[in-house]
Amino acid sequence: MTDVTIILGSKSDRDIAKKTIEILDKFGIKYTITVASAHRTPGKVIEVIEDAHKNDVKVFIAVAGLAAHLPGVVASHTTKPVIGVPVNAELDGNDSLLSIVQMPPGIPVACVGIGRGDNAGILAVQIIATNNKKLEAKLLDYKKELADKVERDALNLFEEP
Repeated sequence: MTDVTIILGSKSDRDIAKKTIEILDKFGIKYTITVASAHRTPGKVIEVIEDAHKNDVKVFIAVAGLAAHLPGVVASHTTKPVIGVPVNAELDGNDSLLSIVQMPPGIPVACVGIGRGDNAGILAVQIIATNNKKLEAKLLDYKKELADKVERDALNLFEEP
């Protein structure tokens, strides 16, 4: 069983994927990761989706730049949630962002900020936690850690790191 399948449109997207993996590892989420291009290897994209379904995937994360069709292609072949991560490859990532968020009716893709693989990981965890109280408790602890860091930063605003 794999909870999350991560598909990169290109090997160059691996730094964004590392952020996702760090989050998924932190929460003990099982994942697979591969490279498959919506344009250059569309058959492989479909194979990855089919394999993920056989392994009871809960969420797909698709990382793509430029035309960024990968998240939409994945969404068109599954009923599972798809999270798109736009890449800053050209035009400050705005081309990728718009390609992901402007999906046609009936083919939704959730979209996080440009390069925000970490937020894609958190969103995947939140989706999986909708029926997992233990995971939900871990998320609450994580959010408390974030709040505590802000409070520490406020207290130490003018101290050197």
